[in-house]
Amino acid sequence: MSNKTYDELWESAQNVLEELLQLDISLQNAKPQKDRKKAHNAVSELYIRYIIICNKLELCYDQVIQPQKRILIKQLLDLCLGRILELKHELVEIDLSEYSYFDDILVKLNIIPQEVEIQVPRYFRRERLKEIEEKRKKIEDTLKSIGVLDEVIVPKKMTESEAIRLIQAHERARQGRLKFQFMKEIHQMKEKSVIKAEADVKDEASKRTAVIRIQKVWKGYVTRYKIRKRRLEEMLLIGMLQPYQEITENFRQAERVRQERYEKQMKYQELYENLMVETKERIRKEKSAIMEENIRSEIRNWINTYFQQTGKIPDLPSAESGGSKIIFSRQTTESTISKSTAVSSKESKKSKRSKSKKDSDGEQSEEETEQGFKSVPSNFLSELVLANQEYQEVWKNKDESTNAAQLPYLDMIEIEKTKEVEDEVRIVVDQALRDDIEALQNALDRDRGFKGKHAKKGQKKVRRSSRKNKKKKEKDLTPDRTTESLFEELLTQGIIKLYKETHLCDFKGEKSFVNYNLREKGKDHLPTLGDIRQLIAEYCILPLGNSTLREFTPLVRSILIAGPHGSGKKMLVNAICTELGATLFDITPANIAGKYPGKSGVIMLVHLISKLSRLLQPSVIFMDGAEKPFIKKVSKLDKTDPKRLKKDLPKLVKSITNEDRVILIGISSSPWDGDQKLLYQTYDKIIYIPRPDYGSVSLIWKDLLYKHSGINRQFDTSNMTKICDGFTIGTILASINEVMTTKRIVQLRTHSLTHGELINALSTKDPVYCEEEDAFLAWLAKTPIYRKKQRAIELELQKLEETNEKQKRKGKKPS
Repeated sequence: MSNKTYDELWESAQNVLEELLQLDISLQNAKPQKDRKKAHNAVSELYIRYIIICNKLELCYDQVIQPQKRILIKQLLDLCLGRILELKHELVEIDLSEYSYFDDILVKLNIIPQEVEIQVPRYFRRERLKEIEEKRKKIEDTLKSIGVLDEVIVPKKMTESEAIRLIQAHERARQGRLKFQFMKEIHQMKEKSVIKAEADVKDEASKRTAVIRIQKVWKGYVTRYKIRKRRLEEMLLIGMLQPYQEITENFRQAERVRQERYEKQMKYQELYENLMVETKERIRKEKSAIMEENIRSEIRNWINTYFQQTGKIPDLPSAESGGSKIIFSRQTTESTISKSTAVSSKESKKSKRSKSKKDSDGEQSEEETEQGFKSVPSNFLSELVLANQEYQEVWKNKDESTNAAQLPYLDMIEIEKTKEVEDEVRIVVDQALRDDIEALQNALDRDRGFKGKHAKKGQKKVRRSSRKNKKKKEKDLTPDRTTESLFEELLTQGIIKLYKETHLCDFKGEKSFVNYNLREKGKDHLPTLGDIRQLIAEYCILPLGNSTLREFTPLVRSILIAGPHGSGKKMLVNAICTELGATLFDITPANIAGKYPGKSGVIMLVHLISKLSRLLQPSVIFMDGAEKPFIKKVSKLDKTDPKRLKKDLPKLVKSITNEDRVILIGISSSPWDGDQKLLYQTYDKIIYIPRPDYGSVSLIWKDLLYKHSGINRQFDTSNMTKICDGFTIGTILASINEVMTTKRIVQLRTHSLTHGELINALSTKDPVYCEEEDAFLAWLAKTPIYRKKQRAIELELQKLEETNEKQKRKGKKPS
């Protein structure tokens, strides 16, 4: 696509954002909403519309090449992502569920569920690609040196003489095959001549009937073939069949264009940075002296007028508060502050009066406790308003007809660097004038008869920590060790591991199309794989992809992913690491068995993981068998000592703060085996992966089978989907890989795939039995979020009964 296309896409996103910001601000200032349904609708509409804007901005930032535009687009993208995460946590509190469904809002906005799935920004990985590749190469080289990773066998280079001999051998074999075929054809011709001589004796009428029969059969075959082809083309056109997933020339061309735009982005960014440096040096040489003189005269005039009006020499504001820059805006700020304080004092008086009245009345105090759902103050909304205002002022109506190549704008660089140089000059001038003011004050004091310097009491500075989750300083057990040496130590011990590169989009699965209606009827169905994929992006990938998002969004330190074998738990961990380019620390009990023995060894292990995960962030601390550290009774056959980290694991999680782009992810196939209280204290969020629904399995069958060009487009995947009911995704993948070998793929054009081959492979695998599924559902019902929801339902029923009883007493019909 062209530059104009992305500019139009950005403009459409900004138009929607401007309208949405007004709606969001009104919701922030609105009164608490007692109706859960209305609160859900208000927040979910904001959530959906922010996601649509965010996806557009992500595409713009990925492809726009103008460097000054990209700065603002990235700022807007990060702020929208932060607002989405805030709204997500609000929806969890309103719905009392990790999964939210809003089909009515989708119908209102005329969009499909796939459009509401948030796209992981590609810049998370692309802007750190060199660093990620270097780290991966270093891990591979270290593992090869210790013999853990098999070396890639480099093919031996062939000499010219060896190549000639190989070609000669193959040519002789080809000629031999041709000679054999030639002799075979001669022999067949002799046999045919004998048969022909015998056939000539027969009647000419038999020939005519044979020709007519052959023509009839051939015409019927050709007609049926053409009809099948036309029907197939029609079905593909209306989207009733899955198309071939081959890499076409158009796809290759689009990929080439994308790479060219990436190269232009880097080239223009380098040009922009060089222009910034050159422009600043030029302005400093040409204009700094004039700026200094103007600032001096401006401040001196202010001092003279102040002295004439008051008879006192004023003090310049400190450099921390802004220096002389804030002098001329002080009067307006003071007036606005005085007005705001007056209003706030009135409001405080009103609130005090209302409180005293409510305390005197018992019923009003009960109403005060039940305020309803109030939007949490946002850390991103005010910044979003400012960023949107910058777009409206600078970019909305900017004429770019003279800049078709999208080069950096020199006038904008000039304005920006002029301000920077002016601020630098102002700091120097302020310091010089402070000395002059001090000398003037001393001279004035001597003239008035004061002895000594006019001393001023300095105000004590009170430091206030704004961070709630401020981390305590831990004692460094390895102060004399470098990061590289610690990295190599954990790598050789197998704690830091190389993960398989898997993207989140590879975790296939449909969004839920039924759960909204079920929830409306008071039922709560299990989530689908598409819902889980979005939740992983919102809790694990987005917060860790950016330090600003991590710092100002609600903190999620740890996640437990539970589900039966083959449900895709490890795949999700690999996807999180791949999308972030993260460092993977494996603290599975079986992996750390025998390493760092004893109590001091465990302390050192936890310290090394805690220290390195922060130095190499973003980091993922992974544990397979998350219930094992909290297991009630250890089996005698288990020699891994799974309870080594029972006390240290909760401490490790609590030490993670908003400043750390670190997360603990545990996976489990039997979470009910551990102590549930300790498990919920360790893991902030619980994600259960159920067996896949019909839509997800159907999508997987089509996606995996139809990527092979030899598969018939009319292959009945619906029956295979029904047969796979109860099997996990991993089982289905294993069955397909077992059947679709290289030899079988080659044979597809002559020998089409049958259902029996796949069913035979599937029959050797174990499904998710009812007993295991019931155990998961029973465990899920006891998780904190489900218990909280159950208590809320019970309270609502109790209130409804009380209101019905009151209405009966008054003689009215119960509602």
